[in-house]
Amino acid sequence: MICRVCDATDLEPVIDLGNQPWGNHFLKKEEVGKEAFYPLRVVYCKGCSTTQLDYTIKKEIMFGNHTYLSGVTRSLDEHFRKMAEEVDDRFFKNLSEKSVLDIGSNDGTQLKHFQHLGYEVLGVESAATPAKMANDAGVPTATAFFNLDFVKQLNRKFDVVNAAGVFFHLEELHSVADGIRESLKENGVFMVQFLYMKSIVENGAFDQIYHEHLLYYTLKTIETLLGRHGLELFDAYLAPIHGGSVIGYIAHRGKQKSSDRLHAMRKAEAEEKTNDIETYRAFSRRIQSMKDENVAYLRQAKQAGKRVFGFGAPVKGNTLLNYYGIGPDLVECLTEKNELRRGLYSPGMHIPIVIEKDIVEQPDIYYVLAWNFKKEILANNQELIKKGVEFYFPVNPKEL
Repeated sequence: MICRVCDATDLEPVIDLGNQPWGNHFLKKEEVGKEAFYPLRVVYCKGCSTTQLDYTIKKEIMFGNHTYLSGVTRSLDEHFRKMAEEVDDRFFKNLSEKSVLDIGSNDGTQLKHFQHLGYEVLGVESAATPAKMANDAGVPTATAFFNLDFVKQLNRKFDVVNAAGVFFHLEELHSVADGIRESLKENGVFMVQFLYMKSIVENGAFDQIYHEHLLYYTLKTIETLLGRHGLELFDAYLAPIHGGSVIGYIAHRGKQKSSDRLHAMRKAEAEEKTNDIETYRAFSRRIQSMKDENVAYLRQAKQAGKRVFGFGAPVKGNTLLNYYGIGPDLVECLTEKNELRRGLYSPGMHIPIVIEKDIVEQPDIYYVLAWNFKKEILANNQELIKKGVEFYFPVNPKEL
């Protein structure tokens, strides 16, 4: 393969999570056992240091119709509110007319906050169900894949282009980057949010590696990409959402001065050898140790006669379950708030999903797959904790 970012051909495998199903394809009963499996491997580009998957499931399969909804989690909704207010306060508060384009806008949760601030909004969402939900809620949304051709047909420019949790999904990476440049006004701001590979490694959050996440950026590698398309990162910081995400501010090249905190983050990457291949080799060894520890814990719980439920059914949870080989013999069911997953089964391990409000008898242990919302989960379940229900976090970064 060639590097998705720089087109180099010298890439080395660094993390191999085996053959896994597409993690967001939660199964109907009649589909159980019939799902396809694909390689889930991370390779390292020796040309630009980008870590990336070496196998691509077509975007039409992964993003044509999925069951993820942004609005289900309160802390994510609150995060989106803060992001809208932040970019508005910094750059556009005094504009009487202002506009925003949201790439991968899902059910419109982010754009509702921009609407509240007086923006003309447009969402672009490839999945039909959340796009319909957004339109029904009064958030104008195009059901389409965002790329340069879409932008040419749209023939509009925006003050803000937003991409929250989608910029590392892109099969048509360079077409999308060109589309962002062409849809951004001369003094506009592209606000991007992406999982930070430095945090993934530090937290041991290997479950954030799955087929939808084609790229795993650091500042160095995303700046390499942006530079190819006339765009420039001028500010960035690390936010706790999703276990450590970078909020980056990007403009047309030469339009903004780089911030001190961006310089500090670049320096930290260099000093801590974030972009060195040995960092990823060591991470791979750590993943195996985590597997041994987690499987041993669940087997001991089983031997002690304890009932274990999975808390949440996020896509990343399926990476963990499949790599660890955890099925319904160890985790009885996965509990979910999202009604779109009612009656479905996890891909690969075939653990049944139960809607949280329907649970009659609580387990002894919740094995928390949605670990990135640790604070919210613990705050919402104090009564269960007081009654002795244990909440076990298989990924447990201290800052959460």
